[in-house]
Amino acid sequence: MCSHQPSCPASDTIAPHVVAARPEQGWTLLCNGVIVFDDSGELLPDGSVVAPRRVPMGPLAMAA
Repeated sequence: MCSHQPSCPASDTIAPHVVAARPEQGWTLLCNGVIVFDDSGELLPDGSVVAPRRVPMGPLAMAA
């Protein structure tokens, strides 16, 4: 799918170029076929999923 020479690595989501971005929908399509979601999850061209990397949150502060 990537037309760069040499081709962008399939497992590296930093090097590939953005082909399409829909920030209002929360996703970006990269030239290597990876779809990156705003929650840090990914959908790879072979259909496999990279789960979002979520940081555990502490208790929320309340304003008085």
